[in-house]
This record gives sequence, C-alpha cells and structure tokens, in this order.
Amino acid sequence: MIGELKEKLIVELANELPGKIAHSMMMPTVRDDNLKMPDSQIPPVKSAVLVLFYPDEQNHIKFPLIQRPTYNGAHSAQVSFPGGKKEEKDQSIIHTALREAEEEIGIDQSRVDVVGSLTDLFIWVSNYLVTPVIGFSNEKPIFKKDDQEVDAIIEADLYDIINPAKRKEGNIIVREKYNIQTPYFDIDNRIVWGATAMMLSELSMILDKARIF
Repeated sequence: MIGELKEKLIVELANELPGKIAHSMMMPTVRDDNLKMPDSQIPPVKSAVLVLFYPDEQNHIKFPLIQRPTYNGAHSAQVSFPGGKKEEKDQSIIHTALREAEEEIGIDQSRVDVVGSLTDLFIWVSNYLVTPVIGFSNEKPIFKKDDQEVDAIIEADLYDIINPAKRKEGNIIVREKYNIQTPYFDIDNRIVWGATAMMLSELSMILDKARIF
C-alpha cells in the first residue's frame, strides 16, 4: 500500500497542485479585530515542515504530527507537522524540513526518501512562508522528542484526512484571547486547524485525484 502511495504521489506532485482551492476549504475566520496581520512589506521567513509517511505494525499508513508546548507565541499548543525556519547552514528547503524533523522528533534523515512538496503556504500571523516537504520511510521511525519543542508526538492515520467524519467546524480561543471560527480535522481527539489543516486539505485533494483510497 505504501509503495502504491509513493508511486502515485511522485506523479501527482509533478503536476499542477490544487493549493489555493484546497487551502481555502480549511481557512479560519478571524472573529477578533485585535488580531492584525503584520506589515506586508516585511519579507516572509522561509521555513519547511516534513510530511513523512511510513507503515505501522498493521501496515497502515501513518504520518507524525506534533503537539507544540504552551508558550507566549503565535503557535502555542497547536498541532503541526515537525518543522521550522530555514537556517544559513541548510543547503535547501528540503534540508530544512529534514533537519527540523530530526531535531524535534528524532527522524533519521538518511532513511527518508523525499519525493516532492506541496504548495508553499504563507502563515501571516508569524510571517512564515512554509514549504511542506513530502517524504517516505520504509519502516516506522524510532521517535525521540525534544521536550523543549514538542509536548507530544501524534501518529496520525492517513485515512483520517480523507474521512468526511473527521472534518468538523467550531469556535476556538487562540492564546486565551482571540476568537476564531474554523474548520478543522479531528485527529486523535485533537483539533488540527490553521496552516496544518490547510496543508492536509491539499494532500487530501491530491489523494482523491490519484484514487489512493
């Protein structure tokens, strides 16, 4: 199954991607006028996340998400892919995704086969331009989380993102003060919303087009 997914994604990622359409389907609606966009003249910070597919013991296809710690910042306590901003030492944005995944959850870079990327996504609240890098591992990684960066590692099932019952909508409070109405994915009884949900939305459209399930 994972081999079929890999072959089909290599083909689909080389074609035109449904980025904006897919992103808009899971875009939050800000209900609080105090939450303002940053100055658009500031160049965005290049960054990357790793979307890593691997088989579990039952041969189900999984991918890791992380629960961020609670802190005084834009993405406090949110569920996301492992990733972060590009550093000068990174040879490419792909290396950024691999390095961050290794630092945050212990992914062995040498065991990841990168096959492409999804559409870049601008996260205005933090002024990050994020490249979602797609990779595969032939076996389940040995996870080791960085306790300062990660509260929990979530092994999400690929089927969850194409299951209509997992798509919901509700009102959430961000950083204990901002009111946001948003669609989200219910994964492992956690609310996966915002940029991560928008990336998953694009991935689900690609899976549907490739008839993976």
